[in-house]
Amino acid sequence: MSMKNKNTRFAPKFHVKKGDKVEVIAGKDKGKQGVILEMQPSKNKAVVEGLNVVTKHVKPTETEQGGINKIPAPIHLSNIMLVGSDGEPTRVGRKLVDGKLVRYSKKTGEIIK
Repeated sequence: MSMKNKNTRFAPKFHVKKGDKVEVIAGKDKGKQGVILEMQPSKNKAVVEGLNVVTKHVKPTETEQGGINKIPAPIHLSNIMLVGSDGEPTRVGRKLVDGKLVRYSKKTGEIIK
């Protein structure tokens, strides 16, 4: 009987990645656009610049001054959609081009870099 290692890590493929321009399709920031700053694959979330901003109270330390900071919080990937070159949100597909799997816009059909 073989047992699989539960600690095996793999990189899941998402419809968006760091640096992509996205639009929020659900939640308090619905309709707003921004660029992905950070991906959190283990939580299926992404931090988008200037969106889902929350207030965080920070205690002062020896090196840093305390205060109230506004930081962008992670958004679930199901609530964001990639923005195509035409500035409109689009669904993302995958297809083989020259032996490589590439993302493409389902709305326009063009390949996403």
